[in-house]
Amino acid sequence: MRTLGEGRPSLSTLSSSGARPRAVALVLHGGAEYGADVVRPWRLAYLRMVPVAQAIRSAGARHGLEVRLLRNRVRGWNEPHRHPVEDARWALRAIRAERPGLPVVLVGHSMGGRVALQVCDDEAVRGVCAFAPWTPESDPVEPVTGRAVVIAHGVLDRVTGPGDSYRYAERADAHAERLARFDVAAESHALLRRPAVWNRLAAEFAVQTAGLLPERGLLARAFAQQAPLRWRLTL
Repeated sequence: MRTLGEGRPSLSTLSSSGARPRAVALVLHGGAEYGADVVRPWRLAYLRMVPVAQAIRSAGARHGLEVRLLRNRVRGWNEPHRHPVEDARWALRAIRAERPGLPVVLVGHSMGGRVALQVCDDEAVRGVCAFAPWTPESDPVEPVTGRAVVIAHGVLDRVTGPGDSYRYAERADAHAERLARFDVAAESHALLRRPAVWNRLAAEFAVQTAGLLPERGLLARAFAQQAPLRWRLTL
């Protein structure tokens, strides 16, 4: 794993298969509402997304999907500064500079899901996959305009409410190019009870939304459903 940046956000690139990059997946980790402590590589919120990033790489590397994993400067969202939003914008600028013209997809968990839903208005981004996202009613939905959106939330989550992400999907649906939301049975906030479900969803979303494989299988069936059923699919 190659890492860029000291004294700023850290953007790591998972080793590739050698295929010419054709698209990029940016993976965003969770955090807290407030916190100025530095995000170290061993912090659980960051480590939680490493296997997700690896699953995306395993599915996409041979098709030319490059996977980047962002480690934020500090743990908190820290309104009004919104430090993780600044960090994600920085990462997207870096990716566009290194891989000009390539499509980007975002995958985020918890606070990282909130960040992904807010920065997906970047010109390179095709879509966002948000796991257990933190979605306050005050958050705008306009950034998802014209993007593919997948939201998945554990039904046992007591950290970020599944009802909040349902209401977000309801508000965002008219703006997104296409949107589907899943309730993940027997799962809580940490994504640890059914890791295969999360990894598969992230991998399929990244490869298909980046345009490297045709949209098919689980996602094709989900997007074909009518609202409001499409906002409460079950995994």
